[in-house]
Amino acid sequence: MLKFIKNLFALPVIWLFLIFLSIILYVLSHMPRALSGRYYHSLSRFWCGIFVRALDVDLRLVNKNKRPLPEQYILIANHPSALEDFAVPALFDIYPLAKAGVRDWFILGRISDYAGTIYVERGSANSRHVAKQALSEAVQSGKNIVIFPEGGCKGSRIFDKFQAGAFDISLQTGIPILPVFLQYIDQETFEWTGQSLVKKLWQIFLTDDNVVNYYVHDAILPEDFSDKESYTEHVHSKYLEWQKEYLDIL
Repeated sequence: MLKFIKNLFALPVIWLFLIFLSIILYVLSHMPRALSGRYYHSLSRFWCGIFVRALDVDLRLVNKNKRPLPEQYILIANHPSALEDFAVPALFDIYPLAKAGVRDWFILGRISDYAGTIYVERGSANSRHVAKQALSEAVQSGKNIVIFPEGGCKGSRIFDKFQAGAFDISLQTGIPILPVFLQYIDQETFEWTGQSLVKKLWQIFLTDDNVVNYYVHDAILPEDFSDKESYTEHVHSKYLEWQKEYLDIL
């Protein structure tokens, strides 16, 4: 009852603020690209946090790491839902890799593009090569990036294999992998299985089981591996272990 009363008054205010902030970011995105800068990236991350709150999602960052996080990292995560496109940037200072279609999303696409998102057409070998080069350059310039190594939304269970791109970049640049495991308590509602983005976000908004846990584990160092294949397989095996710990219990 208290939650209902709180949401009855708080959510309309949050949505009004989100609309106001979206208009500001949309207008700013029409300025020359050279003027985007860190300020817009920071504003877009703040916008992502407000968007998650407007969806009435209880987003929690759970630190399972025993060592301090590295100053720079390549964040990887499983990718069961549409929410992580907003929730991961809300929690972490990263530049994401996204499918090319995101750029065409109304308003959201323009904001993400101007904020520095790198796009890839997953079915195009040339596009994957260009995106990988752009990600490497972003890391070499000191930025944190995020890559979903499953290669897209593959369902609530960890996919059979991981793509090796993130691990290859880690080996080439010496920047560690930061593994984050995403747990949605209401797996069925949050799982993105081909619905339109608007429909999926509406379903998320309506769920009563709105708790989302993002588990941060210790960074994995590239110097512990001699090749991208063994690196990829090792991290994939860790995600299968975490799946048993975080998903099989639900």
